[in-house]
Amino acid sequence: MLNGNGQAVATVGARAQCAVVDESALIRAAQTGDQYAFEKLVQTYDQGVLRLALNLLRSPEDASDVYQEAFLRVYKNLHTFRFDCSFHTWLYRIVTNLCLDQLRKRKVRKEESTTVDTSEGVVDRMEILAEERAEGDPQRRLHARQLGDRIRVALGDLTPRERLVFEMRHYQGMRLRAIGEVLGTTEEAAKNCLFRATQKMRAALGDFV
Repeated sequence: MLNGNGQAVATVGARAQCAVVDESALIRAAQTGDQYAFEKLVQTYDQGVLRLALNLLRSPEDASDVYQEAFLRVYKNLHTFRFDCSFHTWLYRIVTNLCLDQLRKRKVRKEESTTVDTSEGVVDRMEILAEERAEGDPQRRLHARQLGDRIRVALGDLTPRERLVFEMRHYQGMRLRAIGEVLGTTEEAAKNCLFRATQKMRAALGDFV
């Protein structure tokens, strides 16, 4: 016999199933050229896509470029989506591939940006972290800033794929299984990549950790 809690769980489960059905219906409608359905899909995921790109690239300009290109590719290739994975995974795979391209270009150019767009304008995230951790102590602020610089350099020395996995795990909080799915690989491969990245980061940070 269902009690109050059991009924609540059933209701939540029904709503989740309804959401999945609704999204599938939107995708199928968008695949037939329904512009409204496509716009609804964009509205569902646009903030998540921009946040992911910004956290991975840490450059508002690059993140905006990836955001626009990602949805352009979705629009052009939505007809190829076959529901063999979740739409979320398929979309994020497009985004991470674009981010990988950006990171590879940075490797060649040896350029790096850690700015983020906030309500107070574009600021350097490493400086934000330095200020928060230093708590007004000049010595701690100096140490935090040096640590931020070392982290930035260490991240730049990772391969693009290692950096992507490291950022998704530690900045996005994504599980290894999800990272593997997004990258089109296995959980074990993602785990090995994260291990290599972590080892390199520890070696680069040295006495700071």
